[in-house]
Amino acid sequence: MGGVRRLLLAIGFVATALACGGGGGSEIYAGHGVVRGVLAEDQQVMIEHEDIEGLMPAMTMNFDVPDPALLARLQPGQVIDFALRKRGRSFAIVGAEVVGGAEGGGSVSALAQREEPAPDFALIDQNGGSLALADLRGRAVLLDFIFTSCPGPCPILTSTHASLQRKLPEDVRSRTWFVSISLDPARDTPEALLSYAEARRADLSNWSFLTGTPEQIDRVLAAYGVGKRVIEDEGIEHTLATFLIDPEGRIAQRYLGANHEPEAMIADLREVL
Repeated sequence: MGGVRRLLLAIGFVATALACGGGGGSEIYAGHGVVRGVLAEDQQVMIEHEDIEGLMPAMTMNFDVPDPALLARLQPGQVIDFALRKRGRSFAIVGAEVVGGAEGGGSVSALAQREEPAPDFALIDQNGGSLALADLRGRAVLLDFIFTSCPGPCPILTSTHASLQRKLPEDVRSRTWFVSISLDPARDTPEALLSYAEARRADLSNWSFLTGTPEQIDRVLAAYGVGKRVIEDEGIEHTLATFLIDPEGRIAQRYLGANHEPEAMIADLREVL
């Protein structure tokens, strides 16, 4: 019966969206999972979900929740049936029904906060050279975390940032550097990162894909509060977060999820520059 209930839930929200004129190329999918964290300030919820048929495999991922009233009802530990709207590369929870509680609840790692100094690191790039965050002082830095065998969110995030990179006005682009740090250093060699970057049309003239030893990567993740969990035979679950670091080395902004509005990010870059 659970599958039927979830389908009816999704159908109900499809009908509501159409009635409000919100169809516009959207697709609605039914999901089931456990709320692992709520980031009210960022209008995001993290859900450990089962397979979403026709969309993505089971994983833990953060999603936008544009409705403040819906966001306010969600709490860590709740078991929910939810309706997920896909519009282009954007994913948003547009409806949810609490169907139970989960033992032990859950939480999102405490992400590094705005206005804090960005933790430094020194890692190896896609060409085998070394790069430290301190080397980029004087530039704005967009920092994210990916792994090359990721089944969906990481390639979407990288493609989103590649699109942003191409749209940057020259006066902003010349003072901006993109950095992507691998969550899977055991497999993500410099060669693997280079292949991944080229496949997603990243311009490596101002974008570095970094790896290191597992110990180095774990220290960076802990410093930035990016949660990571390795599941045997299934891959890596992690917080999908991007940090904007200003030229003085402070965290100016955080973006959660895989889809960001280029115009808003360009405005943020102009502000910090």
